[in-house]
Amino acid sequence: MSDFSIPRSQSTPAIQGKWSEGVLSMQGDSYPENSYELFHQVFEWVERFLQDAGRPLTLELHLLYLNTSSIKAMMDIFDLLEAAHHAGQPVAVNWHYDKRNERVADLAEEFKEDCTFPFAIVGF
Repeated sequence: MSDFSIPRSQSTPAIQGKWSEGVLSMQGDSYPENSYELFHQVFEWVERFLQDAGRPLTLELHLLYLNTSSIKAMMDIFDLLEAAHHAGQPVAVNWHYDKRNERVADLAEEFKEDCTFPFAIVGF
């Protein structure tokens, strides 16, 4: 399959899917006007990767702020990872945050509570 990239904007994170590395990364704020439009291609890429790649998938997150619709989209992505994990596929999340911004750590912790796959919250 292929890599994909969505450039960062004022209200959307930079998103990169690297097929050969098995990494999906997101960096920045996420409060798009239409979250479905932004995240639809992310869902499709994750679904294809989990179905076709046959290797581990890791999400590398450097998200600073998420609005309600972005939180819902992330929940949907984590649901895909959870289903893959229960099917025996190796998946993981590494959520990186600035230690001076505890609200991001709290948000990541809330997501982690609902996940049984490896989920690291990494302060820097």
